[in-house]
Amino acid sequence: MALPAACLSEDQFTCSICLEVFNNPVSTPCGHSFCQSCICSYWDRGGGGQSAKSYQCPMCKESFQKRPELHINRTLKEITEQFKQLASSGLSSADSAVVRGSPNAQPHPNLPAPPRHGDMPESIFVEMVARFQRLNPAGMPHVGSPEPQSYFFQTQNNRLLEPPPPPYSTFNSAGSPADVSSNLPLCPIHLRALELFCRTDNVCVCSSCTDTAEHRGHTVVPAQREWQIKKSQVEFTEVELKDLISDRERKVEEIQNSIREIRDAAEKETEDAVCAFSKLISSVEHCQSKVVEGIELSLQAAESRAQSVLRELQEEITALKKKSCTLTQLAEAEDITTFLKRFPSESAPPQVKDWSGVSVTSQLTSGPILRTVNQMMEHLQEHMQKLMEICQRPSPVKPVPRSNPKVKRVQEYAENITLNPSTAHPRLIISP
Repeated sequence: MALPAACLSEDQFTCSICLEVFNNPVSTPCGHSFCQSCICSYWDRGGGGQSAKSYQCPMCKESFQKRPELHINRTLKEITEQFKQLASSGLSSADSAVVRGSPNAQPHPNLPAPPRHGDMPESIFVEMVARFQRLNPAGMPHVGSPEPQSYFFQTQNNRLLEPPPPPYSTFNSAGSPADVSSNLPLCPIHLRALELFCRTDNVCVCSSCTDTAEHRGHTVVPAQREWQIKKSQVEFTEVELKDLISDRERKVEEIQNSIREIRDAAEKETEDAVCAFSKLISSVEHCQSKVVEGIELSLQAAESRAQSVLRELQEEITALKKKSCTLTQLAEAEDITTFLKRFPSESAPPQVKDWSGVSVTSQLTSGPILRTVNQMMEHLQEHMQKLMEICQRPSPVKPVPRSNPKVKRVQEYAENITLNPSTAHPRLIISP
């Protein structure tokens, strides 16, 4: 469905880089549109500064850490193509009109230009813009639609008033009233064409219905006129819906990219965590082997000391048994002379140690080591519990703000204005 020519302006379809009509328009994440080749060349040349690591929008200077993936805005491309066709058809009709007239012929300044086929009459466009403006919040006009001053009347209170609609009997957009009425359905009561529309009851009526008590005093306009106004509103709404769809598709793609980045980050964190725990386990195992080795060395030392004492005791036991056997033989001897001769040497006390203070203890030197290990395990368990609490803590999620798309569009054209004190109103006080 083609847009009305009066709603289109060349400035709306001009790339701010090449200052030409859009060619394969693309939109940046901040909402501005450029030619695909222009914005790519701008970023390839280092858009955003030679030392900058981010990419900037040439319009609002918003920076992007990664180079955005640009896709052709199909809706804007279709509207641009329609604008080019309307512009070319308008130039062709104007040139043909000059050729048919005299060489020096000029259009009469008081006569309006004849409407081209498919254009919306100015009166309908005036009324449509005024009604569509009332649909927007705070009386804000639709972004992208022209705002000619001749379309509205200014009052002393700065209220925009809808100009009075022309009589419906003089309206003719596609042909004569007879041609229009012939294609309309008939009123079931008066059997006349339903060529009027009652805005109060939101129903199509005929000329006879307006005289009845049911519709007397209601706001009645031509049905064809109301159809074109509502049709244009549907087109505007369709463009807005396509923009909303495009914004949400870009947001879906952004979220999907974020999910991929989150998965990559999770994989890297998992690898780092496994590596850190592997190092911790390896360190604990190494410490364990050292502790076990120390316990074994302590055991070997204790056994060596015990074996040395056992050897000395066995030697003394053997010597004492030998001494006891010798004394037994001496006591059994019958020869008095031999007994008395051997008695002094055999009856002398043996050379032995005092073993009453000697003992082998079962306590090893690894006791302090085990106490230190137990203390370390207690601290490690505390840190592990804190780590588990951090892992189970949910990550914060930012709430999605509910933004007004029309306000967002208007904010794209926001500018910083510096007021001049010399030209300001005397009652206005402008601070420096």
